[in-house]
Amino acid sequence: MSALPYQEFQDSITGAVAQFHAIPKSETIRVISHLDCDGIAACSIFLKALMRENRQYALSTVQQLNDEVLGNLQQEQYSVVVFTDLGSTSAAAIAARLEGKTVLILDHHEPESSPSHIIHINPHLHSIDGSREISGAGVVYLFCKALNEKNRDMAHIALIGATGDMQESNGFLHLNKAILDDALQQGLVEVRKGLRMFGSYTRPVHKALEYSTDPFVPGVSGSESGAISLLNSLHIPAKNGANWRRLADLTKEETQRLIAAIVMKRISIDRPEDIIGNHYLLLKETLDEFRDMKSFSTVLNACGRLDNSSLGIGCCLGDEKMKRKAVQNLQEYKRQIMQAMRWYESHQDSPAIIRHDGYLIINAGDHILSTMAGTMASILSRSGTIPDGTLILSLAHQDAANTKVSLRIAGQNRGNDLMSIIKQIASRVGCDAGGHKDAAGTLIKIGQEEAFIAAAQEIFQRLSMEEKIA
Repeated sequence: MSALPYQEFQDSITGAVAQFHAIPKSETIRVISHLDCDGIAACSIFLKALMRENRQYALSTVQQLNDEVLGNLQQEQYSVVVFTDLGSTSAAAIAARLEGKTVLILDHHEPESSPSHIIHINPHLHSIDGSREISGAGVVYLFCKALNEKNRDMAHIALIGATGDMQESNGFLHLNKAILDDALQQGLVEVRKGLRMFGSYTRPVHKALEYSTDPFVPGVSGSESGAISLLNSLHIPAKNGANWRRLADLTKEETQRLIAAIVMKRISIDRPEDIIGNHYLLLKETLDEFRDMKSFSTVLNACGRLDNSSLGIGCCLGDEKMKRKAVQNLQEYKRQIMQAMRWYESHQDSPAIIRHDGYLIINAGDHILSTMAGTMASILSRSGTIPDGTLILSLAHQDAANTKVSLRIAGQNRGNDLMSIIKQIASRVGCDAGGHKDAAGTLIKIGQEEAFIAAAQEIFQRLSMEEKIA
């Protein structure tokens, strides 16, 4: 791609900053953000920038923009509303419901429209792929950096948002790469090569292996005895005296032996060598759970998934007390993940799980948290146990009125646009949808599950036929 789209994108940010500067300091800024990792990172960067500007703010994090949220905003007295990591897919509705207010959208999701009377910053408006090149936190970071150069100290938080949105794949692309350069220049981040496994600095090595879902290791992932057996076969001690050893504690030779053994166990899986990747160390973090960028992103995801986004914001803003509470929250998040996966494993033959060539549908009802529906689908998509290209649709009750739906794809996405697919399905039951090419979702009413699943099966089967013909 030529440099022109990137320059146009930067020019749009510069123009938006000028408009923001014109807002009187007496105005309280109403901030609405997505409650996932990227959304928490995005609003944290924005709040830090507002504090530096000595501006007052009121914050809410939401799972999805809907009529109720917009209706409440319409009734509020705030005259300035800023959306971070959401808003683009609802730009027309926002413009209509918040007419007369100053509206700023800082987002990276593919927009349906861009009404002229709102300030709308989105890479897609300049033909830049926001699902891969920059996260919502990255868009907010570039805006805040243009607002005040001091906000460059939040570059690592933007990268944590991008990591949470699965935009890191042995490196970052263009816009995220530029943000990484900012972080490297300030000594915030160091990049190392190693085993691409969560918990390198926090978990005993056998637990890191047991809980590894990305990469998935047959016979080891999900099995403590399998993990310990692997280490014993390689003559790698799990303990150093009374202390458990972590992946980061292994010698270079031990690490090489472990890598070779894992590759052999994954030999039947596409790209078994994908276990090697970049580690991004956050050099100013002191707690183990926050030293690795992927670990930090998992902490933020846990905060959002368990409706504790304020803890995640505190972590991003460097509050040590909040960080310790977030670590406790992470333990509950892990427990909920394991509970969801155990439910899935024990219901393989139930009507709640529909398997077909090209797709897998999991209707968990109220057996798992709604926020675990997407997490479970993501884990399965990276497990190596489901054929590449399989569409994974998961549903779980969010409350007494709504069901959360998530769509993922197993393995590497080779051209499928998941947001477009789920929009087609959602339109059959009169719902909106949002997300990215690689991860999308929607909310439907309780009682619509059967119709939604029927529509999904019809569309999935058509897509499967088209792929076979092609």
